[in-house]
Formats: sequence, structure tokens, C-alpha cells
Amino acid sequence: MFSLNAPLPSAVARLALDLAAELPAAEARPRGEHTLLLKRLGDGTDGRADHLVHEARDALTGTAPFAVRISGVDLFEVPTTGSAPVVYLAVESPGLDALHDRLCDRFDPVDRLEGDDFTPHVTVARGGDMATARRLADRPIEPIEFVVDTVALWDAYHKVEAARFSLPM
Repeated sequence: MFSLNAPLPSAVARLALDLAAELPAAEARPRGEHTLLLKRLGDGTDGRADHLVHEARDALTGTAPFAVRISGVDLFEVPTTGSAPVVYLAVESPGLDALHDRLCDRFDPVDRLEGDDFTPHVTVARGGDMATARRLADRPIEPIEFVVDTVALWDAYHKVEAARFSLPM
């Protein structure tokens, strides 16, 4: 699977790690692996990113840096895929919403996860105790605002960044 992701500032990653520590039975992302998913790109035709680098560059042409606000903690009690619950950081960003819509015009949206069903978020942890997850989702946080000025093409086959694009393009 390939995807376009935005790296996160350390304050967001630190918040996600701190919250995940309060869900000891859950599967949390390792340090340094929190990102903001912009769009899944599918499996590719050959398991290599070469052709997707060019397609992604073309799709991102004209994209300016955009503002993002981490506004709270929430959860998917019954996620579309994977173990439940999923605790996440809620993301507000008209710029991200517009970019996601544009990318869905270029790359087919994944059913039940993208397009109209897309919920921008940063995953904190999957699984664990539902009561603890609900308590975390009710916890107020200080909002964190930042600007996305870099987009990475992530290659989940090899667990590496296949390309990096600076905005504006």
C-alpha cells in the first residue's frame, strides 16, 4: 500500500505518545511513525513507487502549504478496519479537506474510508480497554496548530518514505 502523508511536528507526536501510554493494552505507533494521512494510493501495479512518484507530483501541482489544527481527542468505537477502539487526535483543516477531495478525483477513493467518509485524524492507538479509550476521548487538550508544507509518499511494502515533496508545488 502507498499513501501520501504529512509529517507531524514534535508537539503532536509527543501528545500522541503520551496518550498512547495511558492505553497499555493497545497497539500504539512507535516513536517517529505518527503522520497525518492525506490519501491512500492503493497497491500500485508492481509494488514499486516509481510511477506513483510522478503521479503524486502531478496531483500535488498547485498545492500551497495549508493550516492544520489538532482540536481534540476522539475515538472510532467500531472502526471500518482493524482492532477496536481506535483513539485518535481530531484534525480540522479546510486545506486538507480540499486536497483530499482533489486527490480522490485523481486516485480512486477507498470505500468506507475516503471521499465523503474521510475523517482526518492522527491515530494514537488501536485496541485496548474501551472504558479507558472513552475517558481519553473526553479529555480536553490544548489545540496544536501547524502548517503542512511537506508531503511524503509512503511505501508500506518496504516501510520507507519513497519520495518527499515540498509545498508549494
